[in-house]
Amino acid sequence: MYRLLFHGLCLTAAINAQALTLDSLSSECVSKNPEIAFYEAQIQIAQGRRIEAGKKSNPTLTAQIGTWDVKGVGDGPAWQAAVSQTFEWPGRISLRKAIADRQIALAELGLQSLKASLSAKARGVGMQFLVQQEKLDATQAALSRLKGVLNVLVQRDPAGVAPLLEMRILEAQVLAFNKAIADATKEKERIKLELNFLRGAAPEADLHLTASNLELPALPSLDSLLTLAQKQNFDIRARQAEVQQQGFEVELARNERGPSVTVQPFVARQQAGPEREINAGISVSIPLPLWNRNQGNIAAAEARRVQLETSLLVTSRSIDRQVVEHSKFYNTLRAQLNDTAPEALNLFHDAAEQGDRHYQLGAIPVSTYLELQKSYLDALETLLSSKAEALLELQEIELLTNACLLKP
Repeated sequence: MYRLLFHGLCLTAAINAQALTLDSLSSECVSKNPEIAFYEAQIQIAQGRRIEAGKKSNPTLTAQIGTWDVKGVGDGPAWQAAVSQTFEWPGRISLRKAIADRQIALAELGLQSLKASLSAKARGVGMQFLVQQEKLDATQAALSRLKGVLNVLVQRDPAGVAPLLEMRILEAQVLAFNKAIADATKEKERIKLELNFLRGAAPEADLHLTASNLELPALPSLDSLLTLAQKQNFDIRARQAEVQQQGFEVELARNERGPSVTVQPFVARQQAGPEREINAGISVSIPLPLWNRNQGNIAAAEARRVQLETSLLVTSRSIDRQVVEHSKFYNTLRAQLNDTAPEALNLFHDAAEQGDRHYQLGAIPVSTYLELQKSYLDALETLLSSKAEALLELQEIELLTNACLLKP
């Protein structure tokens, strides 16, 4: 249905220029967008922190040197060396690694979300470009027909006031069509600049875009869409990862009530004359958690988890609301387009062309002729805008559910 809606939407291209489809345009925008490198670096940062989180603390070497003076015997060198190693409370390193793992997951979700958003934006702006181009082509065709009629009338010898006034009416409509063409050209150039920015091309680079026959598919049931959104939506998954991460933060705060143990083997040697003394042993130090039980950090971590759980609930409800809103609007637009006869646009186009011949033959007045031209352009703009709007709604649903619903 509506095969003509996106038919002939290719720009006048250079001979060697390669036209892009909406799919190839979105892929190019994703691959060349500079923000991708930022999120990829964020993943590398999180992975680096994960490596550090799993490491034990380095041992500490302590050395002392001095003299040992024994009365009546003499003095001599004295030195002492010790190596200390701190051991974390059991489970603490594992909790830190789990927190770092969730940070990696959040960074990866951010990258996936950015790619999906860029792809959807590229396709949405691309459809605006195609719609604008089709409107521009149709207006230029109507202007060409109007100028052809004027050329015929000019060659005639107008008898009376009526033919002269009709020429003035047509000339005024030529001015209106020229203004419409200028506005459409300006808007098309603005959209082209936005697309070139998204795909990392020079602002003045040519853009040749074509569209396949994009049919509007029927949506799955609302319950299925809501289920998909709760399982696959990027925002919900990010909030869930944050809640999990904060749960480990709470466990870490509780774990930090347990003291770290420092073990220190040592050896000491001192000599004064013939007297020599060597001491060796091991010492263990452990802080006593008498006044600091880490209660403040535990309470803060628990409160933060409550905040994140609330944020997850609000996000979940917001996503459900958006899914319902966009699906209802999409179904309304799709039903309206399906109620329109498939050949309606062809009929309007044929009527506009027939108006040229019948007006030149004097079979219809100038008002009817101009109304036919305007009606065709209005119908074309309405159908194109409605379908483009429906496709944008469908893409919003795809973003919310992270599912592919459109099959070009």
